[in-house]
Amino acid sequence: MSETQEIVVVGAGPGGLASALLLAGAGFKVRLFERGSRVGGRTSAIEDEGFRFDTGPTFFMYPRVLGEVFASIGRNLRAEIPMVRVDPQYRLVFGAGGELDCTADVQRMEEQIAALSPRDVGGFQRFMTDNRAKFEHFRPVLERTFLNHSDLLSREALGALPYIRPWHTVASEMQSKFHDSRLAIAFSFQAKYLGMSPWRCPSLYSILSFMEYEHGVFHPIGGCCAVMEKMADIARDMGVEIHLEEPIEEIEFTGKRATAVRTTNGRYPVAALVANSDFAQTMTTLVPNHLRRRWNDRKIEKAGYSCSTFMMYLGIDGLHEQVRHHTIYVARDYERNLADIAERKILSEDPSIYVQNACVTDPSLAPSGMSTLYVLVPVPHESPNVDWRAETPRFRQLVLKQLEKIGITDVERRIRLEKVITPDDWRNKHGIYKGAVFNLEHNLLQMLSFRPHNRFEDLDGVYLVGGGTHPGSGLPVIFESARLSTELLCQDLGVPPLPRTAEAPPSIPAAELAAHC
Repeated sequence: MSETQEIVVVGAGPGGLASALLLAGAGFKVRLFERGSRVGGRTSAIEDEGFRFDTGPTFFMYPRVLGEVFASIGRNLRAEIPMVRVDPQYRLVFGAGGELDCTADVQRMEEQIAALSPRDVGGFQRFMTDNRAKFEHFRPVLERTFLNHSDLLSREALGALPYIRPWHTVASEMQSKFHDSRLAIAFSFQAKYLGMSPWRCPSLYSILSFMEYEHGVFHPIGGCCAVMEKMADIARDMGVEIHLEEPIEEIEFTGKRATAVRTTNGRYPVAALVANSDFAQTMTTLVPNHLRRRWNDRKIEKAGYSCSTFMMYLGIDGLHEQVRHHTIYVARDYERNLADIAERKILSEDPSIYVQNACVTDPSLAPSGMSTLYVLVPVPHESPNVDWRAETPRFRQLVLKQLEKIGITDVERRIRLEKVITPDDWRNKHGIYKGAVFNLEHNLLQMLSFRPHNRFEDLDGVYLVGGGTHPGSGLPVIFESARLSTELLCQDLGVPPLPRTAEAPPSIPAAELAAHC
């Protein structure tokens, strides 16, 4: 390999860090540029006054993919980063009445379902059987590239077709399986992990709920941000240069080929460029419109985007021991709540909220005698209907009121640290197009070959990783995008990619893991 084959990775999010590991392992000189002061992107840490929060993702689902990335560079994910399986994985509190502690224990789950809706006994096991087959057939689709529409006729895609049921949404499929609307929601709300309403999300994504029960919901000790920090440490050990607080200001092109990047500190030639930064924001600010035939500014503007989030990070006195590690309050009229977000683009008066009370599992996240509350509220992405400068104080009070519905009362007087992020902040401070934190929507016309390709089709020498390319949003598939894109890059530059290696089993006994909690 020539010494001039230097790779620049833009953005130290999960996909950028995984790409850096794989490319360094293949022998490239890698420079990783991050606009923020810490690694992780939306999976970084917020730390202040002894409190530590995940900025974005708060749990690890299906760690197998990252485990295989680690194995391919000779590392053991479970040994490097202790993780605890959370059980119950979350509590659902229904505004329409009732609660459900969601657990992979079939007997406990069926007992709770019987209490909510006797007619739906056995539905959980049927759901698991059906989606086990769906996942088995769709997994090969997620693990291959879709660079042309002809790839839709591949053996993997055609094999998955009978299980995808494109005429169904996640919501309609669950409504066909469960009589009680609360149970239909319990197995369909996971579409929000993609920033979508289950009434708009293709039915194949019912596998998200299945994966939680089948493969577990994990809390990495120190938070998901600790995973990013460990990946960065390993990358540095492998010779990767990580440049923090050094945003890319310009990408130089010769024709349509990326040849160098410029930052505030200098110019760096590239043999190839890996873009992990927000897809739409990167293209509209760093790549001239005339170079982009398919994904030009007009196409990007008219594309479908996920919702945004209103975030509250609260460091409080005391610990709510009775509140689960993960709790979700489901609006009384959930369908209306989601229509407010995706269609009317207004703020709901009874918003659904997600709360992480992580210190019941991991006390290291707060000073002694205190705890953290992470509060996420799905809201519309950038919209003329919502002025966050005016709405933030009112909406903050509404969210604090919603906390009472899951058993967190009298919280305001106990707040010792508070940070808020609105969609405006996601857009202006974090560089996310329209504040759409889950990137491009996963509708049928923005999936597979219809999504921006891993080898970006409009440019030469540019590869995409992250939620804006195939396979899509969510940590497991973002790590998969890193594998797919770096394999293409290696092939194009004539360098053997690292072989895919099976994940090693956990090397830390369960009892020792529990001692971390």
